[in-house]
Amino acid sequence: MGYDFKNIEKKWQAHWAKNQTYKAENNSEKPKYYVLDMFPYPSGAGLHVGHPLGYIASDIYSRYKRHKGFNVLHPQGYDSFGLPAEQYAIQTGQHPAKTTQENINRYRQQLDQMGFSFDWSREVRTSEPNFYKWTQWIFLLLFDHYYCNTADQAKPIAQLIERFEQEGNQSVRAVCSTATPEFTAEEWKSFSSEKQQEILLHYRMAYLSETEVNWCADLGTVLANDEIINGVSERGGFPVTKKKMKQWSMRIGAYAERLLQGLDQIDWSESLKEIQRNWIGKSIGAKVFFQIEGHPKKIEVFTTRPDTIFGVTFMTLAPELDLVQEITPPANQEAVQAYIEETQKRTQRERMADVKNPTGVFTGAYALHPFTQERIPIWIGDYVLADYGTGAVMAVPCGDQRDYDFAKHFDLPIKNIFKNVSIEKEAFTDKGTAVIDHSDFLSGLPYKEAMKKVIDALEKQGCGEGTINYRLRDAIFSRQRYWGEPIPVYYKNKLPQPLALKHLPLNLPEVEKYLPTPEGAPPLGYAKNWAWDTQNEQVVDNSRIDHQTVFPLELNTMPGWAGSSWYFYRYMDAQNTEAFVGKSAVDYWQEVDLYLGGSEHATGHLLYSRFWQKFLYDLGLLPVEEYAKKLINQGMILGTSAFIYRKPGTQTYVSKDQVTDVSLWEPIRVDVNLVNSADELDVAAVRKWQPQFENANFEQTKGVFKVGREVEKMSKSKYNVVNPDEICEQYGADTLRMYEMFLGPIEQAKPWNTAGISGVHNFLKKYWRLFYNEEEWVVNNQEPSKQELKILHETIKKITQDIENFSFNTCVSALMICVNELTSLKTHSTSILSPLTLLLSPFAPHLASEIWSALGNESTLDYVDFPIANEAYLVEDTKTYPVSFNGKMRFTLELSLTLDNAAIQQAVLEDSRTAEYLEGKTPKKWIIVPNKIINIVI
Repeated sequence: MGYDFKNIEKKWQAHWAKNQTYKAENNSEKPKYYVLDMFPYPSGAGLHVGHPLGYIASDIYSRYKRHKGFNVLHPQGYDSFGLPAEQYAIQTGQHPAKTTQENINRYRQQLDQMGFSFDWSREVRTSEPNFYKWTQWIFLLLFDHYYCNTADQAKPIAQLIERFEQEGNQSVRAVCSTATPEFTAEEWKSFSSEKQQEILLHYRMAYLSETEVNWCADLGTVLANDEIINGVSERGGFPVTKKKMKQWSMRIGAYAERLLQGLDQIDWSESLKEIQRNWIGKSIGAKVFFQIEGHPKKIEVFTTRPDTIFGVTFMTLAPELDLVQEITPPANQEAVQAYIEETQKRTQRERMADVKNPTGVFTGAYALHPFTQERIPIWIGDYVLADYGTGAVMAVPCGDQRDYDFAKHFDLPIKNIFKNVSIEKEAFTDKGTAVIDHSDFLSGLPYKEAMKKVIDALEKQGCGEGTINYRLRDAIFSRQRYWGEPIPVYYKNKLPQPLALKHLPLNLPEVEKYLPTPEGAPPLGYAKNWAWDTQNEQVVDNSRIDHQTVFPLELNTMPGWAGSSWYFYRYMDAQNTEAFVGKSAVDYWQEVDLYLGGSEHATGHLLYSRFWQKFLYDLGLLPVEEYAKKLINQGMILGTSAFIYRKPGTQTYVSKDQVTDVSLWEPIRVDVNLVNSADELDVAAVRKWQPQFENANFEQTKGVFKVGREVEKMSKSKYNVVNPDEICEQYGADTLRMYEMFLGPIEQAKPWNTAGISGVHNFLKKYWRLFYNEEEWVVNNQEPSKQELKILHETIKKITQDIENFSFNTCVSALMICVNELTSLKTHSTSILSPLTLLLSPFAPHLASEIWSALGNESTLDYVDFPIANEAYLVEDTKTYPVSFNGKMRFTLELSLTLDNAAIQQAVLEDSRTAEYLEGKTPKKWIIVPNKIINIVI
């Protein structure tokens, strides 16, 4: 009977589905363990072999934990809102919901065939109204709260209104917009309702404001910073420009310090923590206010080096600041406006990266030094960004290299304020050894003393204060697209009014087109029924909008990160219609014990979700402040791309062995599925693959056309994708699972090589032959030998330790070594092979389940206790001695370690091989080194 993996895998997948084998209970006497994968976006391409890597690792650990007696929650769902489905809808007119459902069906089929132990009864989809109802509800909670700095937590906006009524806002310590006006209690009461609502938007955690955003015209939407790579959109690689728009934002910055401190409480990789620390960007320094000559406004600057304030020789503002237009005199307007327009054509990344070519324009305005009242020229330069700090820099060229380069380029003064330091060639930036000079009351002071003294002086003079600044900016929440969660607000007098929980979900309406309207409104502008009737509390036809009782609804939708910021709690209680998660469920599961996903989400999902977690914790809705105890970032499985080489300007392609200098040829990618394991291209197949190759000239070498190879990210666009369906069809899911783990440590990137998979498949066949010899079942009830027990228990110990350390590649190696050794010993004892099957089950669950059943077990193995290593079998009680005659080793002999020298001599003499080498002689001398050697001198 051969290893029929196809029928075995179909059998057990059907069994698990029918019996809901992996359904978790919300109340159990067992200890709980929650294992979670970052849920996938269901793309049309389906899964390639790189996608399941994290799922396989989490599944191994989930199965292991069940064997160890835990109640394991291991759910799966879909992050089903997203741009790709909308882009496809724009191209084809097909509704994104239809495309998404088709893609989900494809994903589910692929996931099921790989034997994952997901609890599908808890499946969630972010695009389903019964899910996004609660995403909308969380948005309304954010809208209804502000951040109290005194309590260091979110508080209801109603409490803030009470304080305004009693004492105004002058003594209120709360996170708010920089343009928030001051007012007394009497003034607050005198404000109109609309004015009060406008002021409250300066405080709300979710707020509407005029904001400079990253606009991608090709996608027709705003993008967050983490959705932009190298100045272009992550999705599609389209140009991104800056644009001012009225947008919803989230005050994630209010939680900056808590987000930093929380990193010390969670078991995440240090590299990922450092990415988040850098993104949050905490800086300790001072605010300094510079009066503008002849102008009522001041320029606010944040600097980490206020001790260098006497070295300021000019100021630089971000060109996009509104203040620039206000302070620029008529004579300078034309040059300033031209520079602003030129800057808008460059991305932030380009502006920050171009350090060698300083650009800027003098505004014609001057600021006044807060201590000396010297006139300081105000410039604009694109190396200053409006959304970092205050968008203004007090330029100290002697102490900052970019300021130094700018000053040199425009021939601006450079004042040296450092003692015994030359700045002839570059700025001096070592604050550790700096001693301030030529700086009035700071002269002669080292860095730390100068910092304290200057901050005291700024505060005393009322022109600055010590402060902490964070690079983290409030998160843009609006998206100008269709396929996302509707934002549950309507507009009365152009001010947002929230819907109530009882009105949720606000369902996504049907639209004729998925592009922006001719007027530039988002796609929801095409919706015919998209108005809110406040009397009947329902969505009605737009024609009924009268701005008295019927009002327009919000046209923007939520970003892709909204649903993913809380989905892990919905899995705990997926069918609850009364709450986003029930109290008993969340009290039981608490948080995710093990989370697996890519590190590319470090500054997106993994930061936004921590923000929402802390907010909901502040409201008493969640029991813990961090949602994921441990996070593992799995590495990528890389593809091995195939290249053919074209002679420039022709349709002639040559075999790789004819290419001596690659730079002289144009490398063209071809589908790796058209190349065999010897790197030989199927030329006939490539001609049919794409029209450009149909009539091309392929210069072969001895009838063979070789391709070039390069390891890079596995991607459909690189034609290097390997389909897991084909691997499962040819080798089986258990082979795929074990091979992906065998490739290397889970956290590291590793290249895929289909040729190597046969070794793992042969291992599983060898394991099968421990039980079957052709058609015959060969397992017996013989007592195992000491050696067999030692091999088994060494393997149990090794695999237990390595699974706990998430070292799955070494587990596979240990299983291979064990099976090889047991095969050599011709082991067929059930007392050895039963525990071995349990060791294999997390890695190859189909095969292990089949063998477990064949061993006569009535129940499936999924919840059977994992084997425990018995140390008694690991103790060495024998030694294999090399036996030598006159110094030449002739044979080995296994002897008990308890034997004394006399007993060892007796045992050697009784061995038949000894007489052969003694040749009838009597030993002259015995040299016995216990536990090492035996040498007989004759």
